Amino acid sequence: MSLKNQDSRCENCIVRQLNSLKVLSKDELVKISESKTTRSLKKGEPIFQEGDRVDGVYCVRNGVSKVTKSSINGKDQIIKLASKGELLGQRSMVVDENSNLGAVALDDMEVCFIPKYVMDQSIDNNAQFMKAALQFMATELKMADGIIADMAQKNVEQRLASALLYLKDQYGIDQNGYLSLILTRQDIASIVGTAKEVCIRKLMMFKKKGWIETEGKKIKVTDTNALFRIVEDFS
Repeated sequence: MSLKNQDSRCENCIVRQLNSLKVLSKDELVKISESKTTRSLKKGEPIFQEGDRVDGVYCVRNGVSKVTKSSINGKDQIIKLASKGELLGQRSMVVDENSNLGAVALDDMEVCFIPKYVMDQSIDNNAQFMKAALQFMATELKMADGIIADMAQKNVEQRLASALLYLKDQYGIDQNGYLSLILTRQDIASIVGTAKEVCIRKLMMFKKKGWIETEGKKIKVTDTNALFRIVEDFS
């Protein structure tokens, strides 16, 4: 077996240390590895769509995806960004329903799909894993509560400043200081919870004040303290 194939097996994969799979035994990981399938996705390709029957979980090996929820006006709201190590679709392990969310690749990705029946076996036989999975879902609910509170209590400028700080902190910057994760203006607007046109106007205002610089789709945060003040002053 090649080193690459060895690394792709769950029992040898370092990615599992970033999620609830880290508590599984070697035997359980071997069973998962033998049942999983690996997919490579191009930017813009859906991992799964809202309303799909997922019947398993996706483990992100590489890349970043946006997790979305359709609103009543047909537009997608980005609920979260999921990157290396995160599990998508864990809700399918506890409820027998179609997915209430969708997930789309924001750049080239590699994901591993683990069937529900294999995950169910681990939940039935490993209380520690069940607890870890529930803790993850509790964190997801807390995050959803935070999004709802932000939408109700913060204005667009605060939410935009918070989003830019999050992108810088979570995904870093390139060698020229621009945010490493390049998003479309529509995606940024979807994260912030506003119209694309409003988002563009606010970004132009941030740029005019010297808080950010832009080059095409790329954004550089040039005054982190100013963005922090925006978030804090109105809270």
